[in-house]
Amino acid sequence: MKRLFIILLSFLLACAAAGAQDLRNSSGSYIGRIESDGTIRNSSGSYEGRIESSGSVRNSSGSYMGCIESNGTVRSSSGSYMGCIQSDGTVRNSSGSYMGKVESNGDVRNSSGSYIGSARGIPVKWAAYYFFFRY
Repeated sequence: MKRLFIILLSFLLACAAAGAQDLRNSSGSYIGRIESDGTIRNSSGSYEGRIESSGSVRNSSGSYMGCIESNGTVRSSSGSYMGCIQSDGTVRNSSGSYMGKVESNGDVRNSSGSYIGSARGIPVKWAAYYFFFRY
């Protein structure tokens, strides 16, 4: 799948919390934030896109990139099945292969189990953003 978002490098979990949640990479460096309303900002605070309450993902120009459904299913802008994030935080691609996991503490691990970032206080379905729309 074409890598759509290049600026943000983190991934999401847990219940929504007041205010924005910082996104950090594996070194702990600040790389952006996702606000409680779904607004995505890069490390310099510039608007990068939005995850709408419906689950639609839009880039900074407002173009529809796809959606993250309430059940964790992720679809491309054409409606094709891209994969899913399961209730336990496991992320699978369209062929069912394991891509990684969002742990209950918000840590994000790739398919090898390596720590690749964190974001805490974001709805679990938004975690799909990292794997499907960030790259």
